[in-house]
Amino acid sequence: MQPLVNQLGDLSNAEISRYGRHLIMPEFGIDGQRRLKASSVLIIGTGGLGSPLALYLAAAGIGRIGLVDYDVVDESNLQRQIVHGQSSVGVAKVDSAERRLRDLNPFLVIDKYNVPLTSDNALEIMRPYDVIIDGTDNFPTRYLTNDACVKLGKPNVYGSILRFEGQLSVFYAKEGPCYRCMFPEPPPPGLVPNCAEAGVLGVLPGVIGTMQATEAIKLITGIGQTMVGRMLLYDASDMSFTTIKIRKNPTCPVCSIPHEQVELIDYEQFCGVPAHDHVSTPAVATNGGYDLSKPIPEINVHELKARYDAEPELYVLDVRNPEEFEIAVMPNTVKIPKPRIQLAVEDVLAGRKTADETVLAQIPHDRDVIVHCRSGVRSADVIDMLREVGYDPDKLINVAGGILAWARQIDTSLPTY
Repeated sequence: MQPLVNQLGDLSNAEISRYGRHLIMPEFGIDGQRRLKASSVLIIGTGGLGSPLALYLAAAGIGRIGLVDYDVVDESNLQRQIVHGQSSVGVAKVDSAERRLRDLNPFLVIDKYNVPLTSDNALEIMRPYDVIIDGTDNFPTRYLTNDACVKLGKPNVYGSILRFEGQLSVFYAKEGPCYRCMFPEPPPPGLVPNCAEAGVLGVLPGVIGTMQATEAIKLITGIGQTMVGRMLLYDASDMSFTTIKIRKNPTCPVCSIPHEQVELIDYEQFCGVPAHDHVSTPAVATNGGYDLSKPIPEINVHELKARYDAEPELYVLDVRNPEEFEIAVMPNTVKIPKPRIQLAVEDVLAGRKTADETVLAQIPHDRDVIVHCRSGVRSADVIDMLREVGYDPDKLINVAGGILAWARQIDTSLPTY
């Protein structure tokens, strides 16, 4: 395999001493290390996958690392996002990561992009880097990263994690398939949960992220065989690894056309979901004579507390998963997990007899229904679903910030997660 980076950087005596265990490997040698010093890698996301990625690439001697993230460190991140620590809670993730990486390797050059990656800025941000690594957790940014890499002719080191399972590949249109060859269209909104909804084993991103770092080093130095044209499927529950072949799709909507013709689109609209989990999304359909184009009504937790105090019979619907009910609950809530509501709504829309008739029967039409989840995203999805089957949009109200906001601002005896 030809190395991606042909330029050789200069190593100081201190760096030669630091990287000595690389230099004595016959496959690597001093030229391999000099290629790492001359290389640049962009890591999109400094969370679960981005943490081991950044740590191991910095330790390995990559010359320049770019970090893209506009989130701040939350205590719930620390179960898996090991580049951050307790002292970084509330700090921008790119700043927290920079502090740790500079302590790990003072020879490293770090670029920080404390902004969302969008179709407007992706090409400008990605263009200076040799390798792009996808450490994201949402479909809009995955598709954007893929399409921008195809347009720029850059390799995209892909990783994905959920619960006990992970995926790894290298999508590089110059040499093989791209992400869209395998996944031309995103799954329907709500079909695939994210880590905030489904959870993730804390050590899993360490496994997948470290393998992504390995692929980046192999690409840069030309050592070994990369995962171009292959995907690794990992299941931590039984410690199994399965490799499947991926073929280039001759009719791929992105990599089968000249790269200069690739256009970056509105990926949130394409995927039907936001590229983050910070805010809820408005409904866009119409049904039952209601105007469903209006934004979803929201209530903050202080307003919710006032309504609790004034209305003893207030209807509050908790749509989290059963496992989450055991962690923390608001008072006097009706608990129906989002997947059960989704199945019932799909049955109604398809004209089938509802598999679980008790689900929608528990949710009234003639009064306000205040819906909450962990952070306000799943509850907004549920409100969209209920609107589609004839619920009055003005009576469905989302709790901004969900139970996390309630625990932090109203009942501080509750844990957050």
